Amino acid sequence: MTETAHAANADQGELEKFAALAHHWWDENGALAPLHAINPLRLDWIASIAPLAGQRVLDVGCGGGILADAMARRGAAEVLGIDLVAKSIKVARLHALEAGTPGVSYRVAAAEELAAEAPGSFDVVTCMEMLEHVPDPASVVQACARLLRPGGWLFLATINRNPKSWLYAIVGAEYVLRLLPRGTHNWARMLRPGELAGFCRAAQLVPRHMRGLQYNPFTRRYWLSDDTSVNYMLAAQKPQDAAQA
Repeated sequence: MTETAHAANADQGELEKFAALAHHWWDENGALAPLHAINPLRLDWIASIAPLAGQRVLDVGCGGGILADAMARRGAAEVLGIDLVAKSIKVARLHALEAGTPGVSYRVAAAEELAAEAPGSFDVVTCMEMLEHVPDPASVVQACARLLRPGGWLFLATINRNPKSWLYAIVGAEYVLRLLPRGTHNWARMLRPGELAGFCRAAQLVPRHMRGLQYNPFTRRYWLSDDTSVNYMLAAQKPQDAAQA
């Protein structure tokens, strides 16, 4: 059995796609360059809602560790990054070792697996640009909720599903501007904000904040806005009186 074969909520084609991209994770001008460009925006938004200093943080679908590394450097007491692509985890571990990033570790694991093992263990859970790549995103949200302590925060980032997102995120980003490799996203798996908020409520989380992420191809500048028609982020909180799993 491979390190990824145990996960039921996984698409083998998606795992293989990201395994092939693993060596690009820390190339800031390579195939995954947009993730480096938006990382400061994501990090600042997360920290503005849930200050990371001294917190125990989990990054689900961490890839090569771009966000996990940044959260550790922002002052989180402990950051764990998990992903089902073993090659990405190896890259993340190597980068942490070479960069000397304190308090960050990585393992090959599914959110559902970790939720059964260590419920209620984290103050902050992030799951960015990952839900649109799994067969059952609601299951991931449920697992993330279970992993949170009462009062903890879940941060999600994904892509809306509408004609504009197909034009911008797939045709524009993958075929015209070539910001991402072709085939990175499947439009049918994208999630409308109402759907994602519904997953959170079903997991006994309270959606609190939502922000859109926009890009100007001429200035190559990214910024946050109230426009959630394409890329967006959602922050949901576990109630203080929530029963521990």
